[in-house]
Amino acid sequence: MSKLPSEDPFLTTSTSMTIGGSTSHFILQTDMGVQQLPLGALPELGVSFIRVTWVDLTNTVRYRVLPLSYFYRLLQSAQPGLTVTKSVMGLVLDTMAEGFSPIGEYIYAVDLTSLRVCTYAPGNASVLGFFQAKTNIGKEVDAPVCPRTILQRIVRQAEETLHTRFLVGTETEFVLLRSTVPPVPVNSQGWCASGALMTGAVETQVMEEIAKALIDARIELQVFHSEAVNGQYEVVTGPLPPLEAADVLVHTRETIYNIAHKHGLRATLAPRLRKDKCKYCQLFSYPRKFLVWNLSPVDGSGAHVHISVQKALGSPPSPVWSEKPPLTRVEAQFLAGLLEHLPAVSALTLPLPQSYCRMIDGMHAGGTWVCWGVDNREAPIRLTNETQPKSRNFEVKTIDGTSNPYLVLAGLLAAGTIGIRDELGLVHDNCGDGKTAAEMTREERESKGIHKRLPSDIGTARKYLLEDKKLKELLGEEAVSVFVRVNEVSYVSLLSPTHTCARLRKN
Repeated sequence: MSKLPSEDPFLTTSTSMTIGGSTSHFILQTDMGVQQLPLGALPELGVSFIRVTWVDLTNTVRYRVLPLSYFYRLLQSAQPGLTVTKSVMGLVLDTMAEGFSPIGEYIYAVDLTSLRVCTYAPGNASVLGFFQAKTNIGKEVDAPVCPRTILQRIVRQAEETLHTRFLVGTETEFVLLRSTVPPVPVNSQGWCASGALMTGAVETQVMEEIAKALIDARIELQVFHSEAVNGQYEVVTGPLPPLEAADVLVHTRETIYNIAHKHGLRATLAPRLRKDKCKYCQLFSYPRKFLVWNLSPVDGSGAHVHISVQKALGSPPSPVWSEKPPLTRVEAQFLAGLLEHLPAVSALTLPLPQSYCRMIDGMHAGGTWVCWGVDNREAPIRLTNETQPKSRNFEVKTIDGTSNPYLVLAGLLAAGTIGIRDELGLVHDNCGDGKTAAEMTREERESKGIHKRLPSDIGTARKYLLEDKKLKELLGEEAVSVFVRVNEVSYVSLLSPTHTCARLRKN
């Protein structure tokens, strides 16, 4: 691993500001700002190659590797970036979605604020970017289907028109497997069990190496521990502005996959591992990270996010909306919009048939009812650290690791932004007084404004997304249409026998 020089090469390009303490899940609410790595520091760090990276609509991470010398030359061009076929967003395994063809190219313009050393791959650094049209400089260049562009646009609109800003922290759950045929988890330990991190065990080496790699990459690692499923672990990283938070999540997942592979293990973010409780949860393989296996009575991994909502710097503070639980008006409006549009957003956050095998009542995964509650782990939206205004945040649980992080945050923030823009009233009461929504009678649910259930399958979720006019308008009509077409191909491909065991990749 390349060592950092004695003089810190990272430059903070935005003001660092502490805005609170820790949440109930150890997420320290600190806006660290965008830390840009100076180009001149790369040779000192031992970097020889640049991975120009993007994440497609199926959440497949792709990259091209450039020698550092050629990357420097590339940056001198009028539109710095690589040419990439327009079909890039229509690829599903070896299939192309309807409406895509081999004709036409994008420019994938690199975003130097995302440049980060790949501490899990010595000699490499990665950089993300934006898909843009090949056009004359000065004309509109944004590609409407680019996930990073969509997220950036929504965040900017919220700050510029509603004077609202967001911070996002992420949790990454994954299972470490010793083998995939047959599937064998690294251990049979449980949540926060000391036996899951025994000295000298390969899983302990993997987790400590992951932690060091994230820290060396200047990512704020807050905690890691074993989770409830056999061989399952969780990594929690600190809050950042949404675009950077999504970038960090991509880097975190790549770190996990690569270090597990280095030690002869397989890391999977599969949303459901036990196939006998859901007719869709059949054995299948999907690029590198999604496996469905029969491992334990309660299993599967989520990818929860924590979102804090505050007025932009220099704006008047939002007035108090309620005292019990304490919420500001902007928080209540954001929550109202999120609840109103959550069924439609589920298509983005739970994009596969197997995703809905995890979202059942009694799994601590968020349940099936559209509701929220203070520290209620059976609600899809959990209010955490509610008594601390500067670190209070919403944990959204209806997300798994098969989803594209940029589209996830774009969908969630768009839903909340609609609530703020339209000044929606919060009609759902706190579902946190002893009973979960599933345990309530119909009358009890109605008294709390709980009337809707989340979609139980991806087909219904896609339907809700296509019917949600306000959400489509904010995300972009073309972007939603393209996502749905690609997602339909993903569904068919994953259920095809040719894409099951034949595509299983061994370590």
